[in-house]
Amino acid sequence: MDLRSPSHPRHLRSPKVSHAQLAVPFALIALVTLIDVLAPPEVHLGPFLAAAPAVTASFAGPRMTAFVGLVAVLAQVVVATARTSLTDLNHTFQIIALVMISVFVTFFAHLREVHEKEVSQLRSVAETAQEVVLRPLPDRIGPLNVASVYLAAAAEAQIGGDLYAAARTATGTRLIIGDVRGKGLEAVGDAALVLGAFRASAHQEAGLPGLVNYLEAAVSGDLDGAGDEGESFVTAAALEIPDAEPVLHLVSCGHPPPLLVLRAGGAEQLEVERPAPPLGLAGLVASAVTAQTFAFAEGDVLLLYTDGVLEARDRAGTFYPLARRVSAWSGLRPQALLDLLCQDLLAHAAGHTLDDDAAMVAIERPAAP
Repeated sequence: MDLRSPSHPRHLRSPKVSHAQLAVPFALIALVTLIDVLAPPEVHLGPFLAAAPAVTASFAGPRMTAFVGLVAVLAQVVVATARTSLTDLNHTFQIIALVMISVFVTFFAHLREVHEKEVSQLRSVAETAQEVVLRPLPDRIGPLNVASVYLAAAAEAQIGGDLYAAARTATGTRLIIGDVRGKGLEAVGDAALVLGAFRASAHQEAGLPGLVNYLEAAVSGDLDGAGDEGESFVTAAALEIPDAEPVLHLVSCGHPPPLLVLRAGGAEQLEVERPAPPLGLAGLVASAVTAQTFAFAEGDVLLLYTDGVLEARDRAGTFYPLARRVSAWSGLRPQALLDLLCQDLLAHAAGHTLDDDAAMVAIERPAAP
């Protein structure tokens, strides 16, 4: 599932100009023209007409800005003709100044439009690359029921490097969720590197620590910007869920702890005692990779997520209380849980927008029939 709210457009687009917006500069031109014609000879309001194309340039394209500037110039000509004549020196300079201002703001509106198109194209490329890299998870993996969701950040923000993947082994299911430091195409490229290494090694490495060590070796020398030591890294959580045992094995590489939504009610944070450093930082921190085992009973739902969920703020600046909200939603299937979580998260976020991308995966060990 790839959920995007209406407030999160897929690509940046130039805003459509409404009739109400256009009414402002034309009303300003009409008002200034009328008052200037009726004003005493010593009062000159012509300079106020320059505000009309300037205001238009803030929301419209260069063509509409130029048109409003032309109307303002014609209005100044009408004022000059009504009050004195076109050859009057004062009105002549006002007309020249108005033409120059209209040309300048039209040029700036053109530059803004070009920039918006470039940003839209870059975001389109980044989103397409991310869609290729971040394949949707199937609804069922072995005996497990699975649901996944990706929430794009606000349109002004760049695309992020959130990632998740799953792979079957002979005895169970392995999963990874992570978040690349940074934004844009470089982050998407780093996410592709991690996911490629996971998919290549998930079936081969005998133990979960060996898998994480393989990922560390694969990405530590290849992350974009790795020439600046410590500048690029990936927080991740790697899990192994055996088919035959009601447990899960977890290695946390600096990632937010998963939440176990209990069938009996409530939720537990799966905090590991000895977390590993984020992928790409093992050379800076001496730490052995160890897996910790937690109970994962039938009917329980495991929730994996990235920090974009925790960092969502409301208008008062309060972070989203994920653990408290999820603890009240026990008994829901994975897809229903994520649907409710996404709605609640967007309702909590100020203006129904997220400052960072958010990825979530819910896994249920179904009860035996």
